Amino acid sequence: MLNNMKKISDTELQNQYRALDGQMKIEMQDEKSIRSDLLLTFPYQYSQNQAEITINTEEFTALCPWTGLPDHGVVHIVYTPVNQCIELKSLKFYLLSFRQVGIVQEHAANRILQDLVQACKPRSMSIELDYRIRGGLHTVVRVKHPAK
Repeated sequence: MLNNMKKISDTELQNQYRALDGQMKIEMQDEKSIRSDLLLTFPYQYSQNQAEITINTEEFTALCPWTGLPDHGVVHIVYTPVNQCIELKSLKFYLLSFRQVGIVQEHAANRILQDLVQACKPRSMSIELDYRIRGGLHTVVRVKHPAK
């Protein structure tokens, strides 16, 4: 079976790859498309208690701003509310708004922290964005509020 396969040169393969790039049009959006306006909060009735809330999702996706290829990651959110808690369905929609956005991994984690802190004004919050291995490199970005 292998003998029947057409052999092509490296140059021909590179030309075919370039042709694929021209055919694959991924609609990449910029960071203005991130929908922080979707984030909802609700009153935390036990502000006298310093409860720690942990939220995780394995469904985070954004695009590499240089290649347009998807970056998949796991988001870990840990926060201590003061007066407001993050409403989970709105958080899901907010995170989905990254799907077509071209953003580097380090900036994505910081943007999530910035938007969530703005929405719920927690006592403290940390975001860990653990990206799946791409190109043999594993990246984990951790950011905190207040920064220490």
